[in-house]
Amino acid sequence: MRLKIEHTTAFTYDQPISEAYTEMRLRPLDVDGQHCLAFQLTNEPHAPVLGYKDHFGNDVRHFDVIQPHQKLQVTAVSEVLTADSYAADSLDILPVEEFNYLSPTAYAPHTEELTKFSKVHGMAGTPFDRAIALMNAIYSRISYEKGATDVKTTADKALLLGRGVCQDFSHIMLSLCRIQKLPARYVSGYLYNNGYTTASHAWVDVFIPERGWISLDPTHNCEQTSQYVRVGVGRDYADVPPTRGVFKGNATERMDIQVTVTES
Repeated sequence: MRLKIEHTTAFTYDQPISEAYTEMRLRPLDVDGQHCLAFQLTNEPHAPVLGYKDHFGNDVRHFDVIQPHQKLQVTAVSEVLTADSYAADSLDILPVEEFNYLSPTAYAPHTEELTKFSKVHGMAGTPFDRAIALMNAIYSRISYEKGATDVKTTADKALLLGRGVCQDFSHIMLSLCRIQKLPARYVSGYLYNNGYTTASHAWVDVFIPERGWISLDPTHNCEQTSQYVRVGVGRDYADVPPTRGVFKGNATERMDIQVTVTES
């Protein structure tokens, strides 16, 4: 599927600020059958955009606006070709990857309640069977509800609450899989749904011995399809936020995001 993504982020301040440094992880990955055909990032006020690859292989663009301003708008436009289904390029996992993707994190801890839930729902069958069972259990247990959680909510709190958004579903899945000794990584990106999308999406890759990485979306209880666009991977959300930055000034910041995903 050929998709076009327009992602606009607007930062507004209640009084002028003198400088803003911003990092963006918005360029789709060229990996696992997915190809980014075009990518352009523009900012206003204008500032030169530089880039690098982080240690997870994600594309990071960054810039520094050093003139006083009260609004900063960043627009990323991508065209990407997705595969019909997800197929990892490699069937192996490096020792450092195994360590990173089995270790608990601040967002995906190994608490008593998460451990209990994981053992109840993910003990039987092959590693693939267990991963699917955990995804099914999360989908059955957690209700999708905007506003019930925030960007700082951890997996244990979302499980206790029983509600959340895709980030929460994914962090719970990470915790449960890692407790089961199944390496799992957080995936950030977009989901095309007949022209309708509200924001970035998140799901999870799980490493299965002799099969490699499989890509599962606990929010929708399915595997990744051609409607998914992969932008970044990491241990949890903290490794792949679409936007991260700091500014100089005594102002209050507001951030507004608008995303559209269409067939091209």
